Amino acid sequence: MLDKVLVPNQTFAKLASDEQIANAARALEANGIQALIAKNGEEAKRLFFEMIPDGSEIFLGASVTLEKLGITSEVDKSGRFDALRPKMFAMNRETQGREMRKLVGAPDFAAGSVHAVTEDGQVMIASKTGSQLGPYASSAGKVIWVVGAQKIVKDLNEGFKRIQEYSVPLEEEHMQQLYKIGTDLSKLLIINREIRPNRITMIIVKEEVGF
Repeated sequence: MLDKVLVPNQTFAKLASDEQIANAARALEANGIQALIAKNGEEAKRLFFEMIPDGSEIFLGASVTLEKLGITSEVDKSGRFDALRPKMFAMNRETQGREMRKLVGAPDFAAGSVHAVTEDGQVMIASKTGSQLGPYASSAGKVIWVVGAQKIVKDLNEGFKRIQEYSVPLEEEHMQQLYKIGTDLSKLLIINREIRPNRITMIIVKEEVGF
């Protein structure tokens, strides 16, 4: 079990080197995940929208990375896309729970970020509710992740430490500021390989973005 740590370990805020980024990108490709490298957030945003045709159905997982880059606002508010998250938020969880699950359960596109990427090309995503994990793992037609280069770690053990000692404390603070509620590391998805060609793309940003 991973217990929450109150003070974020700033070791995990350090950007990976160009060599580490290149190694991780090659490993991701070998594991069936397309890897693109963006020099900054602006380029990452451009690459993201180049992959999604106007009118596409898309579900965004909660992501500080996408929020900071302006992707969340563009998807949810521009009218260019069939954005599922605003539809879900407009529904009543008590009376429309089944409809909500079906609405976001198998989108054409699912997008967000991740919490750790190993140099061997393994991907780790932590979640309290798990709402994004099913689409990421299998049910979404295509998946796009935008990932700051500070999230590259040596291996799974270091990835666990990063989540426990850095991501969870910052998410706790973030959730308290937004909703006056905390977070829990309830669920953790590890993707070792994607077997469906061209299904998952990761955009690695050479800037610290998200946590």
